Amino acid sequence: MRIAVVAPGRPISEANAARVSAFMALTYPQHDVVFHPQCYLSDGHFAGSDDARAAAFLEVANDPQYDAIWFARGGYGSNRILSRVMPNLGPAARDKAYLGFSDMGFLLGALYAAGIGRPIHAAMPITLGSNDPGESLGWALAWLIDGDRNALEPSLNGEGKGRPAAAFNLAILDALIGTPYLPDLTDHVLMIEEVSEPLYRIDRMLFTVAHATQLKGIAGIRLGHVTHIQENDPPFAETAEQIARRWCDEMGVPFLGRAEIGHIALNRVVPFGVA
Repeated sequence: MRIAVVAPGRPISEANAARVSAFMALTYPQHDVVFHPQCYLSDGHFAGSDDARAAAFLEVANDPQYDAIWFARGGYGSNRILSRVMPNLGPAARDKAYLGFSDMGFLLGALYAAGIGRPIHAAMPITLGSNDPGESLGWALAWLIDGDRNALEPSLNGEGKGRPAAAFNLAILDALIGTPYLPDLTDHVLMIEEVSEPLYRIDRMLFTVAHATQLKGIAGIRLGHVTHIQENDPPFAETAEQIARRWCDEMGVPFLGRAEIGHIALNRVVPFGVA
């Protein structure tokens, strides 16, 4: 298997790429990971201009020599290239897996909405050496290469086995609502996670989720990890789980419990659709 890495949002360092290449050589030496030079570009906040990031993504997505596209990291930016890339994906793009999470939910959601490839919520190269000693990265590769179900979010091997699912960062899901890039999630278990937001914003975003006509018909919601919560002044009256449960009640869908996804050391894999 040949895996191409591109950065639709923010850049990574060559040192980070070298760590991931070494990790790959140790764990899956018979497979290749190739970092596109665009990963190291810098244009203010972004890994190159919008045109450069879109061109790099299209180059590897439309290249039949690659079996999978692994997004290098999150960080704002992937939504800015959707209109450039989605109409220009060719036949080779439809046969690939696409791995990432956080801001990359814009691309994963758009790909799933268009029925292109196999979008997968999974750890990204940037995590190695930061909040991931290698476990999340290893499970992402184990699912991609071996189809190892031990990599999956546990509910997908339990009560949710055989039921379609999708996973999003809450802020990204909120931004997708009302756009053509939000997929039809009817009968799906929707898993959400969040990082670096105050609780009142989580409450506000879940209000939008609960009343979005595009999300009517979901099977239920699982709450992943909500980390690095910003302080409220005065303190907010509810926990993230209490907020989620209340909006599930208003939405009329079951709160199905917690999910092992998010900006954490062990960020489990969630393939979009049926695992």
